[in-house]
Amino acid sequence: MMNWEQLLSLKRQGDKGKRLRVEQDDTRLGFEVDYDRIIFSSAFRSLQDKTQVIPLSKTDFVHTRLTHSLEVSVVGRSIGRLVGKKIIEKYPHLQEIHGYQANDFGAIVAAASLAHDIGNPPFGHSGEKAIGEYFSIGKGQQFKEQLTDKEWQDLIDFEGNANGFSVLTSSRPGIEGSIRLTYAVLGAFMKYPKESLPKKPTSNIADKKYGFFQTDKEFFKEVADELGLIPNKSGNDIGYERHPLAYLVEAADDICYTIIDFEDGINLGLVSEDYALEYLIKLVKDTIDTNKYQTLTTKEDRISYLRALAIGNLINDAVRIFIENEEAILKGEFPYALTDKSKYKAQIDDIIKLSVKNIYQSREVIEKELSGYQMINNLLDKFITAYNNNYEGKATNYDKLLLKILPEKHHIEKETLYERLLHICHFISMLTDGKAVLFNQIVASNNS
Repeated sequence: MMNWEQLLSLKRQGDKGKRLRVEQDDTRLGFEVDYDRIIFSSAFRSLQDKTQVIPLSKTDFVHTRLTHSLEVSVVGRSIGRLVGKKIIEKYPHLQEIHGYQANDFGAIVAAASLAHDIGNPPFGHSGEKAIGEYFSIGKGQQFKEQLTDKEWQDLIDFEGNANGFSVLTSSRPGIEGSIRLTYAVLGAFMKYPKESLPKKPTSNIADKKYGFFQTDKEFFKEVADELGLIPNKSGNDIGYERHPLAYLVEAADDICYTIIDFEDGINLGLVSEDYALEYLIKLVKDTIDTNKYQTLTTKEDRISYLRALAIGNLINDAVRIFIENEEAILKGEFPYALTDKSKYKAQIDDIIKLSVKNIYQSREVIEKELSGYQMINNLLDKFITAYNNNYEGKATNYDKLLLKILPEKHHIEKETLYERLLHICHFISMLTDGKAVLFNQIVASNNS
């Protein structure tokens, strides 16, 4: 069984000794330092020009990955604090002996939630798929025979979560361990604590995708073992049960994209207001103040009032489910997302269904995704060719010029083919939507 003292570890990469909670300065708690480090990182900043739902949207009120991540961290903080309060009541020694506070839980979940999309490529989930398919059915197929099965799986199933772990932890010359977050926050960040193979070995939510690349395997194991996560794979395969707070990060994300993407769709006119009201009212019927609601005169105000209530109700419900199942979660015996057990599950599913039909699959979204797809394929092809040619000493002048536009931190020699391919995927995944368009124009104009 996992225990909270271990799970709330303040240790950071490279630490030799222990960091105790009782010795922490409450004005600059380690978990809050994590939050600040993420905010100030360039990877986080680039989320301001990455798609949430509508790629390259020209309307200003639609969410980007940045605003979405900030909202998820606010919701995550609320869920974390409410859960923390209950956990401290249940295990008073956490506070009395170790010095942990309810707000610590909020700070861990807020930091992990803030970073939850930090590894996502440009153009939303279609960007992930485009990278994967370049290898599985595109020109990248040529590399398959030269890689191990797990390395190959990492590429054909390119995963934003694993890439995020890399962004947060990978060392560069002179920079040990990237932004060196506490292990507790890394644990809460690890939604899928396993490697890319075996793919979906069970129906457990923790096995749905994977959480680290082969290059990060050793450090991932170190974090998981330090936190006392429960191993659930055998032989040469690595996988663990989730850190309990990862459930809360996931719930915060699920709540936000269910409700807020829906709100975007309404404001963009992709979902009619009457329809939307009908769906949202079902979520808030217990808490709505009808008199207040009737005084709101604009569509935007009505929707935002219902959105706030809906999020509040879903937060309270997620806390209830977590606390009711806390012991099963600590034993690694809760294979579901919290929202799967929500009393509002039917309403959430209805909203997601409508969002898929009217928003995610609207013509505008599909057209943008198509052009994004093409761009990513193009960029991968050109940069991988140039990078590999350069490594093999047969770079053309074009290749050399192309590598010169790589940002300085990407000018790194990588010895193995897998590392070189992953390095270019990583570089492209860190581009913003706008930057990808720009690079693609440069590459395309040189082709003509």
